[in-house]
Amino acid sequence: MSFLSYQHFPIFTIMLYFLGAFLIVVFGKAKALRHAVAFLCTAGPLALLISLIGRVMVHGEIISYWMGNRTPVGDYAIGIALEVDALSLFFGLLVATAVFVACLYSFRYMERDHNVPQYYTLYLMLAGGVMGLVLSGDLFNMFIMVEILTFAAVALTAFRNKVTGALEAAFKYLVVGSIGSTCILAGTIILYAQARTLNLAQLAAVIPGNFGVSTKLAFALLFIGFCTKAFIVPFHPLAADAHGAAPASVSVLISGVLTKSGIYGIIRLVFFLFQTMNLGTMQFWLVFLGSVSMFVCVTMALAQHDFKRLLAFHSISQIGYVLTAVGLATGLGISAGLYHAMNHTLFKGLLFLAAGAVLHETGTTDLGKLGGLAKKMPHTAALFLIGAASISGIPPFNGFASKWLIYQATYQKAAETGNIGFALVTVIALVTSTLTLASFVKVTQSVFFGQMPEECKNAKEVPFGMRFAMGILALLCILTGLFPGLVTRYLTEPAAKAAFAAGNYINAMMGQGYAERIMGAAAPGAPAVSFASSGVWSPLSWLLLLMIALLAICVVALSGKYDKVSVRSSKEVEKKYQLFYGGETQSFSQVGGGDLFWGFKHNWRHYFSFMHDLHSGIVNDYSLWAVVALALAIVYALIVL
Repeated sequence: MSFLSYQHFPIFTIMLYFLGAFLIVVFGKAKALRHAVAFLCTAGPLALLISLIGRVMVHGEIISYWMGNRTPVGDYAIGIALEVDALSLFFGLLVATAVFVACLYSFRYMERDHNVPQYYTLYLMLAGGVMGLVLSGDLFNMFIMVEILTFAAVALTAFRNKVTGALEAAFKYLVVGSIGSTCILAGTIILYAQARTLNLAQLAAVIPGNFGVSTKLAFALLFIGFCTKAFIVPFHPLAADAHGAAPASVSVLISGVLTKSGIYGIIRLVFFLFQTMNLGTMQFWLVFLGSVSMFVCVTMALAQHDFKRLLAFHSISQIGYVLTAVGLATGLGISAGLYHAMNHTLFKGLLFLAAGAVLHETGTTDLGKLGGLAKKMPHTAALFLIGAASISGIPPFNGFASKWLIYQATYQKAAETGNIGFALVTVIALVTSTLTLASFVKVTQSVFFGQMPEECKNAKEVPFGMRFAMGILALLCILTGLFPGLVTRYLTEPAAKAAFAAGNYINAMMGQGYAERIMGAAAPGAPAVSFASSGVWSPLSWLLLLMIALLAICVVALSGKYDKVSVRSSKEVEKKYQLFYGGETQSFSQVGGGDLFWGFKHNWRHYFSFMHDLHSGIVNDYSLWAVVALALAIVYALIVL
């Protein structure tokens, strides 16, 4: 195998990030050289992974790479291995794309900061950690990469340490993130004690069917560990704190990359290592967690007055869509979930970069202090609207295509199983999408339209480099929405098939026939997977969506009906308003753009008061949440598995 063989591309991809981090430490004081190294070391991995699409996605090849050429001896794996199938390549492409675009944005965005070389070093360390986790075929190596990405993310969260709350957010992330990392390490140790191997393929052949108490405990530990990285409820407050303090380019990585590492770990855990997705209880567990995450976090977003914190809660809400779809354990469900994971990386990255542009020019992300910026920043406003339309599921942008497939997947699951609960999930997903749209109406009004505060009068359009990076993501949001057939055919469906083909993964790493020899009749093959759907752009689809969306809007509107705030006599009404009334009692609600849905929040005030009290902001409470979640996961694993 030659040095430049495509089989070396996985290790090249990871090492380019770490090499770039090292070179910037040595030569990073020179701005031009620093930018050149960062550009090459982020563009290179993206190019290498794109070159593998034909072999892996189209032709179904699985690339295995053993460090030091230490191939398996007999039935035992020796050394650390990398393995690239369609699933890991899919997530690798998401990571590489987000890292490259955010790096381009950083060139101008970080110019006003101090210690910029250290920023790029940490940035590339974070990218390398996530990429190493996604491409690794070794469980302990995944833990090492989790440690690297966690501490790099903590340092980047605290990078602007003079920003209010930055050090506090980093400390919270450090504490709870360390709990998650410790869970992954403990689960890894237990599995090693049981199977005497750390290789994913060999573990996947040994673990299924051997669920002792120790193995069930390992599952619970690993599951909670990866949930902390995905910020699934109850770990969602960490994302809001981290996003609020970190630079916008880092928010892109935390939202678009770090959360995907958690989702990837969960998929590897339940579909490969333990192969438990045939259990209805496991499907319920993932769908329930996803549904709670999508709804709770979208309501939390409605209550926010900070631009970036609002986006952070929406980020976890969209991850809830992904986990819900994956939990269906159907071909269409996983494909739809992966499609939405890709779209989330694109539109949420675009939205965070737009928020960074606003902060760059105004110095604030407080919605109450912003307004009218579309006049000063028209390009940023237009790009933001593309991202807002995408996340809200408005056609023809990409969010509509993936959400529509998720709606279909949940409804089909209800029809196939006769379980009305899955139909309820469809309604929850639609209501969440409606609330998402409402939230972005609020943000658009607060930031880009309405009256411009005096403090924003000197704002201007951000530099071209920042707009160019946002433009790349905006273009991808449009293209992946206009051509859903190409996305599913060449990206999400091959990745979804790979999720079911644990036997192929095992044999590619350990040798042909290994899965059948070790697992016997239980060896999973590559089952026929159906991706049948009623289409994204059919007129019937549009009509059904419109009817259900209108019903959801009516439910939300009725629940958010304005109470009478104050009544004034007709004598008190200014003449300029009299034209708009027909004799009915005049009611006034004095609310600004930042609180556009005051009436909704007022009538849901008991819910929001409960959530306010629950989210104390105290790290001890969030740590307790993690411990309680782990305890529940252990009980669940002991009873169900």
